[in-house]
Parts: sequence; C-alpha cells; structure tokens
Amino acid sequence: MSDLTKAFRELASPYWKSDDKWKAIGLLVVIVAINLGMVYIQVLVNVWIREFYDILQNLDKAKFLHQVLRFCVLAGSYVGMAVYMLYLTQMLQIRWRKWLTDKYLKGWLANQAYYRINLDGASTDNPDQRISEDLNLFTELTIDLGTNLLNKVAMLVSFLGILWVLSGTLTIPLGPHSAIKFPGYMVWASLFYSILGTWLTLRVGKPLILLNFNQQRFEADFRFSMVRVRENSESIALYGGENQEEVHLRNRFNILMDNFWRIMRRQKRLSWLTNSYNQAAVIFPLLMAAPAFFAGQMHLGGLMQTVGAFGAVQGALSYLINSYTTIAKWKAVIDRLLGFTRTMERMESSESLRGIKRIHSSEKAIIANSLNVSLPNGKVLVRDLDLNIAPGAHLLITGPSGCGKSTLIRSLAGIWPYCHGTESLPGSSSIMFLPQKPYLPLGTLRNALCYPHSNGYRTEELEKVLEKCGLGHLGAFLEKDENWSQVLSPGEQQRLAFARVLLIRPDFIFLDEATASIDETSEAVLYELLKSNLPQSAVTSVGHRGTLRAWHSERLTFEGDANWVRAALEKDKGIHAGC
Repeated sequence: MSDLTKAFRELASPYWKSDDKWKAIGLLVVIVAINLGMVYIQVLVNVWIREFYDILQNLDKAKFLHQVLRFCVLAGSYVGMAVYMLYLTQMLQIRWRKWLTDKYLKGWLANQAYYRINLDGASTDNPDQRISEDLNLFTELTIDLGTNLLNKVAMLVSFLGILWVLSGTLTIPLGPHSAIKFPGYMVWASLFYSILGTWLTLRVGKPLILLNFNQQRFEADFRFSMVRVRENSESIALYGGENQEEVHLRNRFNILMDNFWRIMRRQKRLSWLTNSYNQAAVIFPLLMAAPAFFAGQMHLGGLMQTVGAFGAVQGALSYLINSYTTIAKWKAVIDRLLGFTRTMERMESSESLRGIKRIHSSEKAIIANSLNVSLPNGKVLVRDLDLNIAPGAHLLITGPSGCGKSTLIRSLAGIWPYCHGTESLPGSSSIMFLPQKPYLPLGTLRNALCYPHSNGYRTEELEKVLEKCGLGHLGAFLEKDENWSQVLSPGEQQRLAFARVLLIRPDFIFLDEATASIDETSEAVLYELLKSNLPQSAVTSVGHRGTLRAWHSERLTFEGDANWVRAALEKDKGIHAGC
C-alpha cells in the first residue's frame, strides 16, 4: 500500500503544483462542498423515512401529502447536486488530463525519446496507449475513487451516531442475575460484517491487478498489429500475405482472449462474493432490529430509519469491497504509467544512450572526430572515423548492406544512441536529413511539403518546386487533406522530399538512399536540381547505384569489420583507416 501511495503521489502531485493548481483547487473545493451537501440531503432523507413510515402506520392522510411534497424538494435538491457533481468532476478531469498529456507528450518527443524507446528492447510497450488511454483512465479513476471515498467517509461520520442511537442496547442474559450489554450493537454488527467482507474480497480479487495490467498491454498489441496491416496494406497485398497476417492477428487476439477468460473467471468469483454480500446486507439489519420492533420498543418508522442508517454505515465500510475491481484497474494504470515515466527518465539521464557529443562552433564545416558507431548488442560498425564535410562538398557513402552506412547517418543526426565521439556543427547553418522512406504527416499536401517547418511559404513557391521535381500535377491539391503516404507512390514521396529540400534550402543535406524508388534518369534530374539550385550546399549521399558517382567528388567506403576507406572518386588510391 505504501508503494502504491508513493507511486500515486509521484504521478499526481506535479499537476497540483503547476500553474493550473488554483483553478484545480477551486474546482476541487466546490466538488467537495457538493459532495458533503449530497450527504446532508441523505441524512435528511433518513429522518424523512422515519416520519413517513410512522405516518403510514398511523394512517395520517393529511401529513402523508405534506411528506410527499417534502420528499420532492429533497429529491430535486439531490438531483441538482448530482448533475453539477458530474459536470464539475468531468471539468476537473479534462483539465488534469490536458496538463498531463502536454507533459508526457513533451517528454516523449524531447531528445528523440520516442525513437530511442523503440531501440531499447526492455522498454515500455505501446507508449501511444500510455498517453492516449492510460492518462485518461488515471484522471478518471482517481477522481471517481477519490470523490467516492470522500462520500463514504462523510456518510460514515454522519450516520454512525444516528445508528448508534437507534440501535439502543442489546442485552444477552447469561443467567438469572447476569447479562451482557452491547450499546450500539448494530454499529458493531455492521463493522464485523464489513471487515469480514473486505478480507474475503482482498483474498479473492488480488490477482485482478496483474490480469488487468496484462489485458491493457495485449489490447494495445492487437490494435498495433492491425494498424501495421493498414499502413502496409499495399505491400501485404502484393505479397499475398493475407493468410499470414490473419494467423498473426488471430494469435494476438487469442493471447488477449485467454487473459480475458482469466479475468472473467476471477471476476465471477468476486461477483459471487460481492453480490452475496450485498444481498445479505439487505436482510441483515432487519433481522438485527426485528426483536426490538416486535417487542414494541420501535415503531415502523424507527425500524425503516434504522435499516437505512445501517445500510449507509455498511455501504461506507464496504467501500473497498464495492470498489475493488475499479481499484485493481487503477493500480494497473498507475503501474503502467510509472513504468513509462521511468523509461523516459532513463532515456534522458542514461549516459550510454546520449550518443555523439554535438557542439556548435564558428567553423563552417561539419566535423566529426573519433566517431565510433555500434549496434545495441555492442557490435562495432564504424571505428575511429574522422569526417570533414565542407560547404559545397559532395560525399558518397558506399558499402555492403548492413555495414553501418545508414547508422552513420543516424549518428551524425544525433539520434543514434549507441555511438561516441564528437561532432562540430556550424552555428548558423541548417541541416536536413532525407531517409529512404520520407515521412508525410497527416493533413494537407501543403503541410506535408513544408514539413517540418510551419506553413510560411507562398503558393507560387510550392507549385514551382513541385513542378521542378516532376510533381506539377499535385499543385492543384495543396489544400487537400489526405493520408498522403497512402495516396502517393514511393517514388512520388521521394520526389516530394527533394521538393522540400529545394523549398527549405538547407546548407547541409544528407540523403540516405533517398532515390532508391526513383529511376536513374529521374535521379539525375533531382541531383542536377540540387547542384544548380543549391550550389553552396554540401550533399552527403548513401547509396548503392553506380550512377551516383557522377554527382559526388569524394567517396567513403565501408569494407566491413568497422574498416573504412576515404578517397577522391577520380583517384584510385585513398586514405585507409579504422584498423
């Protein structure tokens, strides 16, 4: 319990110390006041019950109508409070969720944590679910459990004294001259009944915490697998891989279903217990109060008030029993969010995941010194590489597949964590990296073309660069909102990436097989565009095609075993290193 409290405070306290705290505290104060007001109405209704049933017993028709009107006032007041209770708790929840979402999005997107988490095999699964679903559940369940707990505590405090007085004293004779007296005996009966039910609930329901934790993970895995099918629908269709995908999806769903069956069986046991407990609680106070009623010590109204007060006390003491399934779900949400938080903190603080040391200098070139690049398993791909990329330079990086060419580009971009060395960057220069598969964000074609910059370009500029890159037919669709990664072919997507380069005009351009989906003639056109439109920009390309040699003046070749050779393309011999 102490670990749960500590974890909850770690997740919850930042919001209540934030700039939004006073609005949140104000909402919370009003919610608490309404909650207490609803309890007060229930106390008045409990008193009304006694008077109403006494009137029925006395056949007093005149007072009957008065009590009906009084009940309407009490019920109307309660309904109004309940409506605003729901409205204000939802308002607090959405404000809290927004603040947490902003916080987690910032942490997830900062320092490429979203990318590095995918490289870390022991990392949190499905971070998108943590942000979109678990934060919502955390705020919703926390407020729900908290307000319900406050209500039960207030009910217990309010009705405990009422039940004590109404119970009177139970006398159990032990002989002709001795007896045991139990003042407020129904309070003690309620306490014993609730303790027994709580103990049984904990014994039966404890496994639900882990089962709910796993269920959320399995649901997210199944959903993610279906998203992958949608995103790669064309490739799957061309391969004819429908049967394989169906088998994979069914396997994912079967894992989900097996765990759900475990939850069902456990909840069935818990449901047997809680429903039996609640049904027995209906008759239990009547059985306890019946002797006094039949002895003439209690009127019908007093009996019904006692039953109502007992139900209020017993319901308050049974908070854990009735809320256990929700608490188990809440605990699972906290565990998942805390694990995600720890992973992001580790991504931020781990020295081993910081990657290359990047510094800004007054130099006009990109200079890498003593660069060593490895795989996550420790295998060295590049050893002791010194690299100088001056303005206007054209460098071609070649080598067999898997030798580390693309990984070197990731290292120079500062996103690959398994490397060390230093990289000096020109302070005022802009750098742009083009991967083999360009990223096209959801939205309009204009936004996709300008990405990652905001839309600050004139329509004429956009149409011009599209025309240059062989995409003039798309100029009429700049404002059209589509999933452009599905609409455009791989070759068109790579052309669009070159159009971005011409639009943004970076000083240093890194192309990682950026023309692999384009024919050689079109490739030559695009490289000629870079040469003629951006003559002062340095171009570094990764590729296998021999046609790329014509557009570069120097080549860096990886030979395997972390060795490399740098040479001018017009010369036969070069500088050997890395041994």
